[in-house]
Amino acid sequence: MSDSRQKDGGAAGMLDPVTELLEGRGLDPERCYRAVTSRDARFDGWFFTAVHTTGIYCRPSCPARTPLPGNVSFHATAAGAQAAGFRACRRCRPDAVPGSPEWDVRADVVARAVRAVADGEVERSGVAGLAAGLGYSERQLHRLVVAELGVGPLALARAQRAQTARVLLETTDLRVADIAFAAGFASVRQFNDTVREVFATTPTGLRGARRPLAGPSGWLALRLAARAPFCAEEVLLFLGGHAVVGLEEWDGETFSRVLDLPHGPGVVRLSPGADGASVTARLQLTELRDLGAAVARCRHLLDLDADPTAVDDVLAADPALTGLVRAAPGRRVPTHPDAAEAAVRAVLGQHVSLAGARTFTARLLTAAGTPLPEPVGTLTHAFPRAGALVDADLGAVGLTGSRRRTVHGLAAALAAGDVDLGPGADRAEAGRALLALPGIGPWTVALVALRGLGDPDVWLPGDLALRRALAALGSSDADAATRWRPWRSYAVLHLWAMSAPALFTRHPARSPTEAQP
Repeated sequence: MSDSRQKDGGAAGMLDPVTELLEGRGLDPERCYRAVTSRDARFDGWFFTAVHTTGIYCRPSCPARTPLPGNVSFHATAAGAQAAGFRACRRCRPDAVPGSPEWDVRADVVARAVRAVADGEVERSGVAGLAAGLGYSERQLHRLVVAELGVGPLALARAQRAQTARVLLETTDLRVADIAFAAGFASVRQFNDTVREVFATTPTGLRGARRPLAGPSGWLALRLAARAPFCAEEVLLFLGGHAVVGLEEWDGETFSRVLDLPHGPGVVRLSPGADGASVTARLQLTELRDLGAAVARCRHLLDLDADPTAVDDVLAADPALTGLVRAAPGRRVPTHPDAAEAAVRAVLGQHVSLAGARTFTARLLTAAGTPLPEPVGTLTHAFPRAGALVDADLGAVGLTGSRRRTVHGLAAALAAGDVDLGPGADRAEAGRALLALPGIGPWTVALVALRGLGDPDVWLPGDLALRRALAALGSSDADAATRWRPWRSYAVLHLWAMSAPALFTRHPARSPTEAQP
């Protein structure tokens, strides 16, 4: 994927939000206003409507009376609306919408910066660290982000801190001062001022309006929104089918796993939301300041910010996929919360069955993973970081000598920074760096892009399950490599569902003969 919005075969296949609603990289006011008058929830998260007569900003689907065209302006981010002096609407809660699909689709530096900010990079290393990680000076990065979004990385991080604070106020009984620092604010005064500016109320006022989800003591419970159509059961079933003992757990309804977060391990339990269009996440964190990163990684894991209508419109237009798309509208691409983990697991899964890959991963977890202070159910370890794998004794894992060397080489490259698979990584550069490592070929690189980096336009060359599905459709690998852009990753999931139905439905037509790692 190139660093520009995909003009050659990419944008041409995308739906209204890019091909019609956006002009260049700015918002077209006329088309935005039409989206607002239609109250179309598909546009929630793509942009925000600022109403000048009331001083609030809303999501496009806000049920309030539509303001006159002359009384509104449009912003690409909630941070932009906040910086312009508007507060969040209490009725439609625009800060709680799914993120814009654009940041997952695009591969340019602004999109990479947005993804890294969402993962909490500004909180951990400041704007200077964010810029350095992206390969730009702080001044260059600020100029690029402001030119497109109207605000800089610091304002984006501030908006995220406000959202984290609101979640903590509404779902916990923590002291306000503790919430302020957990959300990333430098002082209680800064926290109070931001809450007043963004929500037009005090922290106590937000807490009084809370509607907490039920959950065990010591756990945070929150709702993760998604764009319809969305089948939480299918996504969780797919993840459950790949669950590794000690790291992940699947009980038939709830998928649980350990998250390796910046300030300590966390555990998340994910189950279908009561409304059928969301996921309920229950989190146990070592430190509350990791909440923002944990939520971002859960959204990435479940592909919650996708634009399913755009995807389905393109894929269903191909007669070969029409039936598959209609049978499973809004199908998502489940990933791993950490692309480095995805890379190691992809190597472990080379040329073996799904059961074999799970066994190798469980052994690796025991050999080099980080034990939890106390087990949580069957969860015992966080996935080993690259530094721990460099010199780890993998003799008991059962890998061949060449496969052990590949794991060690990959870990060394990740630890040294020669391969960057972080949220702000350059996907093309990451692929080139991985491909240069001994024992890693195009299939592994593609799988890391698909299930690690969340690239929506990935094809897996030579994948056995895909070839079987394509043969059943009367197509070939060569044909498919040039079709279904820019949503080839979603085509992969539809074809995998043909080959391994047990990973996608509780009542498969037959058992899978080969499942993908």
